[in-house]
Amino acid sequence: MDFNVKKFASGAGLFFTRAVQFTEEKLGQAEKTELDAHFENLLSRADCTKLWTEKIYRQTEALLQPNPIDHTGARIEEFLYEKLDRKAPSRVTNGELLGQYMTDAAKEFGPGTPYGGTLIEVGECERRLGAAEREFLQTSAISFLTPLRNFLEGDWRTISKERRLLENLRLDLDACKTRLKKAKVAEAKAACDGEMAPDFQETRPRNYVLSASASALWSEEVEKAEHELRVAQTEFDRQAEVTRLLLEGISSTHVNHLRCLHEFVEAQAAYYKQCHFHMQELQKELGRLPDAFALNSTNSAASACSASEGPVETDTLKIEEVQAPATGSRKAKVLYDYDAADSSELSLLADELITVYTVPGMDCDWLMGERGNQRGKVPVTYLELLS
Repeated sequence: MDFNVKKFASGAGLFFTRAVQFTEEKLGQAEKTELDAHFENLLSRADCTKLWTEKIYRQTEALLQPNPIDHTGARIEEFLYEKLDRKAPSRVTNGELLGQYMTDAAKEFGPGTPYGGTLIEVGECERRLGAAEREFLQTSAISFLTPLRNFLEGDWRTISKERRLLENLRLDLDACKTRLKKAKVAEAKAACDGEMAPDFQETRPRNYVLSASASALWSEEVEKAEHELRVAQTEFDRQAEVTRLLLEGISSTHVNHLRCLHEFVEAQAAYYKQCHFHMQELQKELGRLPDAFALNSTNSAASACSASEGPVETDTLKIEEVQAPATGSRKAKVLYDYDAADSSELSLLADELITVYTVPGMDCDWLMGERGNQRGKVPVTYLELLS
């Protein structure tokens, strides 16, 4: 390793000088080249964009991967596959894993049992929900998280690098201004001393010669400082223009992030729509299963049915001969749509209100329902009995 001591010492001295200069500026003991108002607004806007982009990015990651341990492991895995230039395998979601466990449990308990059959239906639904979640995570990562991360790890790093370079050139420019100012003060003082004619009787002529020599030296120093100032001003102006162009590009970044935000919202809406659809289908399937989780409000109807007088065959029950009881009828809200299987049943529409009552001899899973002049049997699992 080639270690250049002189270069290191020069760099350390420059760093120390800039640190002293920066401190003096903060204390108001040194002049500072101010940027124009438009440039300052661009800097403020860029800092604000970086701050909130980082917060939104971190919180979106937490939303898509709530478990910090899983999140850290996923990021490490993605990093390794990215360095190996390979595609990371799809990760199984918790919903898919739960669905698999439920399906395996149903095989152990017996798929023909009420509990086993329900586990199969719920497990399949959980797997579909998990697959929808995995698709949502992949879409969100590509369309939303990746552009935000690219800005933070790419564009913003470039902007920060150019801003640091601009700040160093500004310090150099201010240092050149200070040196020029001091050189001019010293030159003026030397010129003032040289204008005084020498008194060969009182003073030594050597002092006059030294004063004239000092004036010439300071004039040369002023010319050198002016040249350094021009060079520093040129480099500063060039870097300021480069930085300005990068900062003005923040507007394009906002437009790009706006498009990504729309895509994220669309993906999220599609995901929740799929979840809602799958859950509705699951509720319908559970309603068709025998003894699937019955509502608490239907237990009283089942008890009344079991305590009624001697059983009567359902096949002999004629709907047109059934009369509504004087007491005991209740209002019920329909939970799901239901299509009647035959003329003895009543078709239902979700969210409508009907009148229901029990009929001696009818199966405990059914009630007699009325809607206007229509009457027929309705399944209790499709109803919510109202008090």
